[in-house]
Amino acid sequence: MKLTASLALVSLLVFSAAIYAADAGTPAPGYSLANCVRPFDPANVAKTSVGYQFWFADSAFAGGSTVKLSVVGPRLATHAPHRHAEDEFFFVVEGTAEFYLDGERRVAGPMTLFYCPSWHEHGIRNVGDTELKYLVLKKYLGPVPAAAADVKQVPGAAQPPVPRHD
Repeated sequence: MKLTASLALVSLLVFSAAIYAADAGTPAPGYSLANCVRPFDPANVAKTSVGYQFWFADSAFAGGSTVKLSVVGPRLATHAPHRHAEDEFFFVVEGTAEFYLDGERRVAGPMTLFYCPSWHEHGIRNVGDTELKYLVLKKYLGPVPAAAADVKQVPGAAQPPVPRHD
């Protein structure tokens, strides 16, 4: 599991931005270089039925702001399209993703950002023949849900999304 330079750069920038205090000019307490740098560690990945995930920053670290690496096998998805209160960003690092937003789809490759506004039905899936690696950037408004609780296999890009309402 090799972490690419682009993944490291994006993760560091987002991770660093999350630690600033809301009050400009006042550093947030409890942060140091020792706990603000989190390299990818293959020993700490969480396996899923479609690949694995790694939390660079979980909801307990920076007031609900999170950065997670998701890796999904060829022609699979972590879950069906869904809706939730939080805005969410997906940043493709490697592979080919199909983004879904409110009935529309678009296929894109590495170095592409996908923004999902709150309460819009959205999803992402791997439509390629190699692993899809993407970052998920989100500020949780409540507790983080159990990892991969609703994992579903998606056999191909032609399959219509299955609506799910949380």
